[in-house]
Amino acid sequence: MSTEISLFHIATDADANAYASAGIYRCASLETEGFIHCCNRIQLIGVTERYYETVDDVQLLLLDADKLESALILENTVGGTELFPHIYGPINGAAIIDIVPFGIHSTERLGLFL
Repeated sequence: MSTEISLFHIATDADANAYASAGIYRCASLETEGFIHCCNRIQLIGVTERYYETVDDVQLLLLDADKLESALILENTVGGTELFPHIYGPINGAAIIDIVPFGIHSTERLGLFL
């Protein structure tokens, strides 16, 4: 059985490195907004363009929503109709399929725009 990537989260290098040490993923938005911002594959290009166009020190978390221990809610917190996945709690290690480089010149990011 293959693991399905169902969610993505763009993490700072510092947050991804802290996960490597702690075994559980947290980021600033969990403390300030109460949830971790995520997106699906279709939303990833727009999120990258809007918020990370010039940000190089990031990594991409590939997540399996079925393995999350924290609540996952699809919602729009800023107006509009597009629903985004938000994780209300830390991300447990079993839900993280992989963490890949996602800097400006990374193969993963460049591949989005080809």
